Amino acid sequence: MIEFYTASTPNGRKVTIMLEELGLAYNLHKVNLKDLEQKKPEFLAMNPNGKIPTIIDNKGPEGQTTVFESGAILYYLAEKHGKFLGASLPEKTRTMQWVMFQMSAIGPIFGNYYYGLNTLTPHNPGFIERFEKEARRLVGVMEIQLSGNKYLSGESYTIADMVTYPWVAGFIHAQPGWFEDKPAVKRWAELVGARPAVQKAMA
Repeated sequence: MIEFYTASTPNGRKVTIMLEELGLAYNLHKVNLKDLEQKKPEFLAMNPNGKIPTIIDNKGPEGQTTVFESGAILYYLAEKHGKFLGASLPEKTRTMQWVMFQMSAIGPIFGNYYYGLNTLTPHNPGFIERFEKEARRLVGVMEIQLSGNKYLSGESYTIADMVTYPWVAGFIHAQPGWFEDKPAVKRWAELVGARPAVQKAMA
């Protein structure tokens, strides 16, 4: 049984998708971010960075194993169960480079754009413009990759798709103009979004 500490955010949903895809049993612990539960000592004891998601695998390779950071959690689960990562080193590397693309680019850039548009005060058009420009560039990178590949790392569905889908799906809905000339990204989003595990995780 896995103890899963999360909230209904794109980063939290990544791990929910993986748990559902693997069919693993887990106890869901909802963390109230507005009440800063993620900054309380009991949570920081599991995750010193004070952010969701975090898992505790009670049947880890060395006994009880705690993992934080969404990308690391998906990598851990993929390696442990031998699924959604690839078999060879080249396959795993292709998967992980797109996981890193999401972690270092899609997440922070999309997140900063959303923050500038909805939270930052006073309103700063320059801030918003900067992150929108970069977000659109990143969508273009995805379009190029997905124009020649079924999924982000190639022909197989992997954790690279799982980490990226929750962010992109939300912005396809919120900023459809970004995707008007991105048929490959929209095709990929529909393909991933049709998976039962993904639908359950995103509900």
